[in-house]
Amino acid sequence: MIQLDMVGKTLGPYEYNYTWKDVILYHLGIGAKANQLKYVYENAKEGLVVCPSFAVIPAFKPFVDALKLLKVDLKTVLHGEEWVNLYGSLPTSGKLLTNVTISGIYDKRKAALIVLKTETSNESGIKLFDTEAVLYCRGLGGWGGDPGPKRKVYRPPENMEPDFSVEEQTADNQAALYRLSGDVNPLHIDPEAAKAAGFERPILHGLCTFGFAARVLLDELCKGDPAKFVSFGGRFSDVVFPGDRLNILGWKIDKDTFHVEVRTPRGPVFTNSRIQIKAS
Repeated sequence: MIQLDMVGKTLGPYEYNYTWKDVILYHLGIGAKANQLKYVYENAKEGLVVCPSFAVIPAFKPFVDALKLLKVDLKTVLHGEEWVNLYGSLPTSGKLLTNVTISGIYDKRKAALIVLKTETSNESGIKLFDTEAVLYCRGLGGWGGDPGPKRKVYRPPENMEPDFSVEEQTADNQAALYRLSGDVNPLHIDPEAAKAAGFERPILHGLCTFGFAARVLLDELCKGDPAKFVSFGGRFSDVVFPGDRLNILGWKIDKDTFHVEVRTPRGPVFTNSRIQIKAS
């Protein structure tokens, strides 16, 4: 039984130390190419930038510890949603301090829904970013508890073509590469673990797809300037397999807000998504 009395508990701070090598490895994990020097070369003329979706990386260890505290088997967990809020560009190296709060636990009958929120600052106490993860824990619902508040719904404008559409190819070894940034769940590398979880073969990390989208949005909407990237999030609505081709689409809502959707040839995989930017 999930430890419901843990709602509101905060763990941390957790230290996350990283260098430019960790940043570049993450960028390679989310599909950056060798000719995109600002993502893969520490001495790039324009300077090495940090894709804002890197904010999810320091949160991984806190999330795992929170789930252990709740006595949740990681094999039951599917990532439902992810949201990040940025307060400026991320440094290319340093020490980050992260606190995680168990914000809510809700009964979805066939699953428990767990909401985990993090706040991350630098060593000087300057707040850099927040994250929110919504996790579905299969088979752990049905205790008759609160089903939780309704989540906001974002849909593309009807009968309107997207303002941009960018295709990205994931590699057959994309999950093997992305996992080196911290998420070593065997579901993404071990065929037996994937089959035990109900998948025909290892699936790509949802946060890898999230990173692909964030990198495209950074270039398309922010001209590669992370300082213009304010917030981004959405729902993981279907699985992606390594080797899938992704189509990242965006619809302008107003001068600083876009609806976003990611699709594979099989259909939408990341939906209910919005990005806010600092319009120039």
